[in-house]
Amino acid sequence: MPVGELFLSAFLQVLFDRLTSPELLRFLRQEGFSSKIKKWEDTLKMIQAVLIDAEDKQLKNRAVKMWLDDLQDLAYDVEDILDEFATEAFARKLKIEHQQATKFRKLVPACFSNFKFSSRMKSSVKDVTSRFDQLCKLRNELGLQVISEGASSSAAPQRLPTSSHPTERAVYGRDADKAKILEMVLKNEPTNANFLVIPIVGMGGVGKTTLAREVFNDWKVESFKVKAWVCVSDGDFDVTRISKSILENITASSSSPNDLTTVQDQLKKEVMGKKFLLVLDDIWSKDYGKWEILQSPFAAGAPGSKIIVTTRLEEVASTVTRSGWFHQLGILSNKDCWSVFSMCAFGNNEAIPEHPDMELIRENVIEKSKGLPLAAKTLGGLLGSKHINEWLKILNNTLWDLSENDSGEIPVALKLSYHHLPSHLKRCFAYCAIFPKDYDFEEEELVFLWMAQGLIQPSTRNEQPEELGRGYIKDLLARSMFQRSSSNYNSSEVAMHDLFHHLAQWAFGETNIRLDGESAAASMQWRELKTVRHFSYKSDRYVVKEKFAVFHEAEDLKARVRTFLPIFERSIPYPYITKWVPSNLSPKLKRLRVLSLRSYQIFELPNSIGGLKHLRYLNLSRTLIRSLPESTVLLYNLQILMLRNCFHLAKLPSNFRYLTKLRYLDIRGANLIKEMPTGMKELESLQMLSNFIVSKGVCSNLKDLKSLKMLRGELRISRLDNVVDCDPADLTLRDKDLKELMLEWGSGFDDSRDADVEKNVLDMLQPHQHLEKLTITCYGGTRFPSWVGDPSFSKMTVLRLERCEKCTSLPSLGLLILLKDLTIKGMKILQCIGSEIYGAEKPFQSLKTLCFEDLPELENWEPNKENKYINAFTCLQEFSIVNCPKLSRQLPDCLPSLEKFVITNCEQLEVSYSSLPLLCKLEIAGCKGIVCNSPTDLKSLKSLTLADISGFGNWLRKQNFLKVECLKLNITGCDQLINLWQLNETFLEKLPQGLQSFMSITELRIENCSNLISFPEVCFLINLSTLEIITCDALTSLPMGMNDKNACLGSLIVVDCNSLTFIVREKLPSSLKKLEIENCEKLEYLWDYEESCTSVVDEENPNNSNTSILEYLHVEKCSSLKCLSLSGHLPQTLRTLFLNSLPELESIAESIHNNKSLEEINVWRCRNLKSVPEGLHNLSHLRKIVISNCESIDCLGEEGPPNTNLSELAIEYCKKLKALPNWFHSLNSLKRLRLEGCQSMTSFPKEGFPTNLTSLWIEGLNVKMYKAVLEWGLHNLTSLMSLIICGLPEAESFPQQEMEMTFPPFLTHLYIFYFPNLKCLMGEGFRNLNSLDYLHISGCPNLTSFLELALPSSLTSLSIYNCPNLKSFSKLGLPSSLSKFWIWWCPEVRSFPERGLPSSLLILDIYHCPKLKEECKRDKGKEWSKISHIPCVVIDDRHIYDPLCFHNE
Repeated sequence: MPVGELFLSAFLQVLFDRLTSPELLRFLRQEGFSSKIKKWEDTLKMIQAVLIDAEDKQLKNRAVKMWLDDLQDLAYDVEDILDEFATEAFARKLKIEHQQATKFRKLVPACFSNFKFSSRMKSSVKDVTSRFDQLCKLRNELGLQVISEGASSSAAPQRLPTSSHPTERAVYGRDADKAKILEMVLKNEPTNANFLVIPIVGMGGVGKTTLAREVFNDWKVESFKVKAWVCVSDGDFDVTRISKSILENITASSSSPNDLTTVQDQLKKEVMGKKFLLVLDDIWSKDYGKWEILQSPFAAGAPGSKIIVTTRLEEVASTVTRSGWFHQLGILSNKDCWSVFSMCAFGNNEAIPEHPDMELIRENVIEKSKGLPLAAKTLGGLLGSKHINEWLKILNNTLWDLSENDSGEIPVALKLSYHHLPSHLKRCFAYCAIFPKDYDFEEEELVFLWMAQGLIQPSTRNEQPEELGRGYIKDLLARSMFQRSSSNYNSSEVAMHDLFHHLAQWAFGETNIRLDGESAAASMQWRELKTVRHFSYKSDRYVVKEKFAVFHEAEDLKARVRTFLPIFERSIPYPYITKWVPSNLSPKLKRLRVLSLRSYQIFELPNSIGGLKHLRYLNLSRTLIRSLPESTVLLYNLQILMLRNCFHLAKLPSNFRYLTKLRYLDIRGANLIKEMPTGMKELESLQMLSNFIVSKGVCSNLKDLKSLKMLRGELRISRLDNVVDCDPADLTLRDKDLKELMLEWGSGFDDSRDADVEKNVLDMLQPHQHLEKLTITCYGGTRFPSWVGDPSFSKMTVLRLERCEKCTSLPSLGLLILLKDLTIKGMKILQCIGSEIYGAEKPFQSLKTLCFEDLPELENWEPNKENKYINAFTCLQEFSIVNCPKLSRQLPDCLPSLEKFVITNCEQLEVSYSSLPLLCKLEIAGCKGIVCNSPTDLKSLKSLTLADISGFGNWLRKQNFLKVECLKLNITGCDQLINLWQLNETFLEKLPQGLQSFMSITELRIENCSNLISFPEVCFLINLSTLEIITCDALTSLPMGMNDKNACLGSLIVVDCNSLTFIVREKLPSSLKKLEIENCEKLEYLWDYEESCTSVVDEENPNNSNTSILEYLHVEKCSSLKCLSLSGHLPQTLRTLFLNSLPELESIAESIHNNKSLEEINVWRCRNLKSVPEGLHNLSHLRKIVISNCESIDCLGEEGPPNTNLSELAIEYCKKLKALPNWFHSLNSLKRLRLEGCQSMTSFPKEGFPTNLTSLWIEGLNVKMYKAVLEWGLHNLTSLMSLIICGLPEAESFPQQEMEMTFPPFLTHLYIFYFPNLKCLMGEGFRNLNSLDYLHISGCPNLTSFLELALPSSLTSLSIYNCPNLKSFSKLGLPSSLSKFWIWWCPEVRSFPERGLPSSLLILDIYHCPKLKEECKRDKGKEWSKISHIPCVVIDDRHIYDPLCFHNE
């Protein structure tokens, strides 16, 4: 793929910048290299001059293409050599500065010897000089010429000019966009000028031109006297050329003057007093001055004139319109994408041919088009020229690799986007090719990677690289080359459309290997590997050495690669990587700039990591490392060190001070670190420090922060209780541009804490007034200093004061004009919230969330005296008071914006309020009562929870819920509640005043109301859909009216109501679909009305029927229940029946002949149940039956098999069941069968098992039954995939040869449990298992070896448990396919097969195997060499690679 001047010129510019560095030039002169490096610079400039010609010629001349590839490869090497010179210069400078530090001298390796360095670099420089000479020679031989900018035919990708004439046969999905633009075009609002500019902004290929053309040609714009269409597509924005084009378009003449003044004079005459419509298609320039000149003649036009501008850049829209408004054109819907594709592929989307794979084709097309019309058209044009049978094969390949089959080019529309990027953005954009398609990358991570690769160019305005990088991302977003992630995980994530991802790959060329699959490395050619500089791969859960075979195929790749980056899917937890990578591979990647091992379960890094002198970015977040090697401090170029959530990390290297280029140190979550290393003050480049831990010892102290002048963003300072003395001159945070500050003292409040010292410390730590978020935790002073809450902190939005246990008052916080979130928590002796908190007549004007929590001594909140603060909390949306047991005074009650109100465990508080018009959620728990000061209209309320509170009945009746659309009501733990609404009427035709409002309740939950004895007639709860009654022991009955007045009740749940003897008299509610009953000890039956089960249901409107539509019935742990219904019938609509632990149940139903909807029957632990109901053979929808621990059942019915697609049957521990029914073999749809613990079952059907079984579990059966099954022959189950066979006491070998037993041929999972006399596994029986994936062997005490067992080559998982006499494995070894191996409770096993363990093994888990454990000791045991390649080795629940666990044994 061509790179040419598009990428190389940007790269070479970086090299030129490096060559002008004064420090580097000085060092080069000292070492005698300056003349040679100056020659490089001259040569590079000469080469740069011919790049345009090379770009032209490479398309037709393979030799020129190879010359450009070699040039780029050489440029990388030059940059690396210059970096080595700079690093050596810095190291020598550092060595001089710290020459007295003996410890440091020990760390400096021999490679820093001046002589050795000079000798090595002479060789490198000589090699590069020779390659330069060769390139110059080839340049002459290839005839590459110096060509001025603009003279090249390919210097800028030329887009075909657009016109106003329609090119599409039809336009799809743009009706709303067209209507919006037309509305703007036809609107005659007055403007400062006589014309209005309407920008249309969107990514390349999204259809901006098409939309503009649709508007331009619409009949509604015929009123415009003058119309013109001009395709600009000019990055330089030549005003004269564009003005001439407009004039020629208006006059329909190709002859126009050449000077701008004359052209614009004629333009002015043409539009004078006329209403015009002008389209300027595809503008790139953001030069406001040029735009002003271009649009000046149009002021002469008539009012109402319009100029439509299409562009990919938001900045262009801001340039051409003062308001900044633009129309953002989005992607197409799936339906419209398919329509565009169909139009191009079929000619007419109505005539789509029939094809069995058409739906799959449609899904692929939609997925690959990603909403872009250009992609859909390109695909349609490509596939339309192929036979439809080839389409899927084509679609399964990379989209644009195939769409370039004719021209070999990226679509011009995309190349234009890349061409118009500034040079610094070209390299940054191209680098994103290291990520896979559809990957959401975190903005901060991307900026760090760019910084590490040197892609962010220094700014003349002293902007920091981090700021510049964020600006780059914003720029790429504005150009639509990036887009905001559509995932809900993180709003700061960005992504690339597939088309732009492909563009990045094209631009990056062959410098990157990205392994998205196992075979990616094999597809790389040797020629391609020579140019590779970056390596990324999609990480699996377990990563083995073979993943990195590419480094073996091209050994010199180790000396070139700059990036080593694993890419994770979010769903992969705790990934493992072979120890070979951190210990052997990564230290040999000498030119690495980016190294990430994040999330891998690694415990240590080798000391040789310090040799990666080019490294800028090191990410070890979420690893298990306990410490960093001391040699880490030799990574002089390190800028970013990520150690987030390294929960086991206990310390940082002692000479951390030498990392003076470090800009970002993230140790969030590394809570075992107790102190900062000495010399932190010398890290003057540090921009972000997630946590500065203050110590009492000789390590870095609080005053070290004073020297870190570059700190910005987020800062946490912890263990401030270790500060015993402070001088205001030692520290100030006011000079640091912090956005978020967290100040934390230790959590222990003992006598050693000095309140005055802590107040002085907090006073001293006053931050800059631009602070946005402040958290103060465990502060031990009695008052806060005056700066906390000072109105000068006008940008503060979040304030949290937590566990400040000695504070007696709150600061004045009401004047923080932007404060949105305030939390006061754990202030143990705070007694009063006084008026001083307000601080103004209109306090807390922006506050949206207010939380008071764990304030045990808080007694009152001073009332709003004389309504002085009536305007306080006007924006408050969430208000919570939790665990304030002494609070009793009135709360602020005028909260017009409140949406969520939570009061919990405030036992003395009587909650009162006046007006809460927007309240959605109200939760009051553990309070004295509720008072409403005036009638309220809670029309917005959605959820109401009342818990552990009495006296709320009158309040509840006073509320007006009439306008509430749906309300969830939860009443919990109100022991004094006896009658819910104290209604005495047995039947209500008209509701009492006030209770009509309860018609809005849709969900009602009553829990832990132990004295509730009566429940109101729920006829007035006409919208109730869910009713839950839990732990109401005194409740004796449910409301009688429930069964005929509640047309919406769909779910009824009753749990732990031990006084109930029945659920409903007569029939079930006609709308009820779900009924769950659990642990109701006195319950004798559920209902007694026969018609609810036998009548025909009105299918069109079941809610109007008097019959039951119950679908789900779950009854569990009701010890007195004898029957479900006194009528002996079940509802005809029942689909699922679950019965568990009903010891007195004798019958499920008399018959289930009419229950033809029944799909699932589960019966567990019903010891008195003697049989299943008659009528199984009539159940046409039954798919699952489970009968377990039903001791009295002796038969399964003999009427015949269910007329059904029964797919699952389990019969477990039915002691009296003697035989399977005669019809058992005819269950042709049965897939899963489990027979367990039925010892009386001795008879096996002659016809055997249904032969379509895919899963069979037989365990704990009678010996005769086992023999009958094996004699019948498991091989007859030709569809069987999973076999579990347990408890075959007489078998000494398996499969048993005397029975000529063989396994089913397509078995994938085989479990062999508890064969007490098994001595050997017969290899012959396993030989035909070519599909076996998992083998489990357990509970075989006499099994001693696998000597002759050849395990199938398909096996991936093997587990061997509890075989106490097993000593050895098969001499034939384990299959090369094995990835997971467990061996537990095998104390006699000492070794693995002599051949070793397969390289494919990902997990080895050894437990309670003491002899094997001894032989597997790390670096010492005889078996160590056999297991050292495995990513995850666990012995007795401990990782073998954890040095702390195993080096101490």
